[in-house]
Amino acid sequence: MSKPFLTVIVPVYNVAPYLANCLDSILAQTFTDFEVILVDDGSTDGSGALCDSYTEKDARFRCLHKENGGLVSARQAGFKEVKGEYVTFVDSDDWIAPAMYQRMCAAAKDTGADAVCCNYTAVTPKGDIRCRSSFQSGLYEKAQLEEQVYPRMIYSGSYFTYGIAPNLWNKIFRRELLERNLYNVPLSVKVGEDALVSYICLLEASSIYFCEEYFYYYRSSSSSLTHNMDEKRLPENRTLFHTLLQIIDLSAYPYMERSLDYYFVYQSLLTLVPVFSTMTGSRRDIRRLFLDECAFSPVKKAFRTVKISQIGGLHNKLYAFCIRHRLYGLFRFFLAH
Repeated sequence: MSKPFLTVIVPVYNVAPYLANCLDSILAQTFTDFEVILVDDGSTDGSGALCDSYTEKDARFRCLHKENGGLVSARQAGFKEVKGEYVTFVDSDDWIAPAMYQRMCAAAKDTGADAVCCNYTAVTPKGDIRCRSSFQSGLYEKAQLEEQVYPRMIYSGSYFTYGIAPNLWNKIFRRELLERNLYNVPLSVKVGEDALVSYICLLEASSIYFCEEYFYYYRSSSSSLTHNMDEKRLPENRTLFHTLLQIIDLSAYPYMERSLDYYFVYQSLLTLVPVFSTMTGSRRDIRRLFLDECAFSPVKKAFRTVKISQIGGLHNKLYAFCIRHRLYGLFRFFLAH
């Protein structure tokens, strides 16, 4: 096929019950100038064979089969095969509205925006939740981005609400932006990996267009990686924080420092509380691990910078006080009550 306007990368790993719904929603797009790269990341449940059936059904679909390496490696492998001018991602257990790429690609063509974002719906066992950005729809040029968007892009000013959610899948990016930044993500990062790509791409964009519509449907479940908390999450958090500080040059983007401090506090509370509440082993070893996390430079700075009064929720305030002052015994007490 000739060079398409858009490339859609779909990492696939053991999602057989949901995969057809995802791929059918891509096939149902009213926009047709796209290619789809399916990356079978070592599936063992028949997902790989289902991917192959779609390549036989539609010439715009291609499939790569690789050994299991995780979401980051699958995205990076898929990107090496990209032909499109713009690139996007779809998680293989989610789905998209039929007009999604028609609207977003038209916005990119009409305005020349380097990135286009839409709103999304989180589909949860308790019902659907509409999630929108903090910014009005329309085109934002660089001066507007620096004045209005970037200072509130990660932390909107309300604990804790993103100005722009970090997800890659509700955005399309000019290929060159991803080419520079997609490979900066360590393969070991399993939570927060989207933020390491999306935020730096948006910072480097000359212009961004925001769509008003809720085009993407994100399937949120208790089995999601986001909800799996164990001791391995602690070094993953460190890698996430360290990498963000490496790729976001605070001398070039000084308005990002405050947002990153709030983000580090949020992610730390999101992680430390469930991890330490279930951790077993020597009390001395666990205490040392807690103190090490409190002393980790980005965490230490963030909890000393962010005012406890600005953290939402009484329990979060109490946990933050304990982390700031390295009070392991009190932290354990609050976990038990």
